[in-house]
Amino acid sequence: MKTIQLCALVGPLLTALALPAVAEGPGDAAKPPRFAPLTYEQLNAYQRPLGEQVLKVSSVGLGGPYSPLLRSPVLGQRMFDLLYYLRWNSSLPLRLNEMAILVTGRYWRSQVEWYAHAPLALKAGLPAEVIADLKAQKRPANMKPDEAAVYDFVTELWTKHAVSDETFARAKQILGEQQVVDLTTVTGTYVTLAMLLAMAEEGVPPGKEPPFKPGDP
Repeated sequence: MKTIQLCALVGPLLTALALPAVAEGPGDAAKPPRFAPLTYEQLNAYQRPLGEQVLKVSSVGLGGPYSPLLRSPVLGQRMFDLLYYLRWNSSLPLRLNEMAILVTGRYWRSQVEWYAHAPLALKAGLPAEVIADLKAQKRPANMKPDEAAVYDFVTELWTKHAVSDETFARAKQILGEQQVVDLTTVTGTYVTLAMLLAMAEEGVPPGKEPPFKPGDP
């Protein structure tokens, strides 16, 4: 997919989104960030090529997982390249790909993952009621067969650390072998991103509402 199409998919970047996010929670406003905010102008020669690519597609600018990844620019570039495939060249339809990301983000209660991907899932055609049920940690009602296959596959991986023969066979029949492999990989990759976000205490961009409120599961 061309760069111009990627930009159209994500939507125009706001200048404010180039500012790194801050962690949520009581007292966090007075706590210095674990990774100091970076602007594009502050990036060094090793970070700048990655920063340029990130700003073309990221809804959180140089914040979110990119804040820590820019500290290790070679790793960051490898991760960006993997995400480039998983986000826009995966064999999974975008609707199902975004659904898998939301299931993963919800299990991790990842503010940034949900903030970034719930609008993308809706735009990709995942019904609003399915998204709402996922956010409420319910098995969505009225899912299409392929959505149910994705939900059950990813949920079993999460809760049982395995996939039953029945669930695997259904996913393979509905999605195909390549899509099953891509589904597993996008799920695991977004676990890594959720860990980076948790470690760095990255939250949604300043002034934006966190998807999950204090007291939410």
